[in-house]
This record gives sequence, structure tokens and C-alpha cells, in this order.
Amino acid sequence: MWSRYRSYKEKWTQKKEHIKAQNRWVYWLVELVELVVVAGSAAMLIRTFVAMVSVVPTGSMIPTLMIGDRLVVDRVTYRFRNPVRGEIVVFQSVVDDKDYVKRLVGMPGETISIVNGIVYANQKEVFFAGVNVQQDDPHSDIATMGPFRIPPGHYFMMGDNRNNSRDSRFWGTVPRRNIFGKALFTFWPVGRMQMLH
Repeated sequence: MWSRYRSYKEKWTQKKEHIKAQNRWVYWLVELVELVVVAGSAAMLIRTFVAMVSVVPTGSMIPTLMIGDRLVVDRVTYRFRNPVRGEIVVFQSVVDDKDYVKRLVGMPGETISIVNGIVYANQKEVFFAGVNVQQDDPHSDIATMGPFRIPPGHYFMMGDNRNNSRDSRFWGTVPRRNIFGKALFTFWPVGRMQMLH
């Protein structure tokens, strides 16, 4: 395979030298096209398999993430392990074609209930140390719901800003196949740069 690649590369280099000898402008154009193709292919591979940038579109994760925050999403980790409760994940919505950023609250097979704004998984309160979750107003329509069992291979997602988050309470659980990345850190605006947990 490598010998075939080397042979192709040598032929291409000779062809470019021939073009260069005939017309420098055409040579520079060929170089530019080659650069764009290689850089574009590399960028596409990185975005698809390694990491991507995501913009937070709503206030559903305030105060952890603010509207307009830019974050780096790791697309490798979940190829080797399943998501873990408490992680901020990026997934394709089950109701539209958009990417959502939410906190993973419930795991496959667990029974979830929400009582006066407090989330319980298998009758144990779900608490995230060091995370400032904005609890539901205990008098709102969504402050109490369940219990219900999360299907195998599905996850229950919620925003940290519970009163202003459209999440699994509204559109149900998220299949594992829809989860494609783990939010690592925010990098913009610079004053809000932080590792996410």
C-alpha cells in the first residue's frame, strides 16, 4: 500500500514540476487547489471523528453555559465508553435535526421521578457536586412527574437551568446512538473559559 502511495506521489510531483516549467500561474493554482483539498479533508475528518466546536444556542444550561458560549466537544471518548451521569453531552435531538447540549441525569434502566423540582433516580436524589443547578419552581407543572423507567439504551437529559430548559421532561429519553460528544471546555468568550464537569 505504501509503495503504491509513494509511486503516486512521485508521479504527481513530476507532473507538478512539468506544469511549473510551462506556466507558473497554473502551477500556483494547482498548489492552491491541492492545499484546499488536503486542508478541507483533514478538517472534515477531525470534525467527524475527533473534536468539534459547538455554540450554545439557548439559556437551558445557565449558569454553567451561557447563550453564545463556544465549547469544544470531544467526539472520541464515547466511541470507547458509554456516557456517565453528570457529564455534559452533545446529541442530536429526537424532535428535530438540531444538536442539543444538556447534562446527563438518568441512565438506562433507571426509574426517574421528580418531586417538587428534585430529581430522583431509583429513589435516590440526583446531586451533582460543584454544579449550580437552577431548580424548578416547586409550583410549576413540571416540578413533579413520574415515576417512569428509562428504556434500555436510552438516557434522560436535563438542562442546568431547569425552569427554562426543554429537555427529556418534554420530549422523552435520548437513544445512545444520538449521543455523539462530550463537552470538554468553553473557550469563548475568553473571560468565561472553563473546563466542564
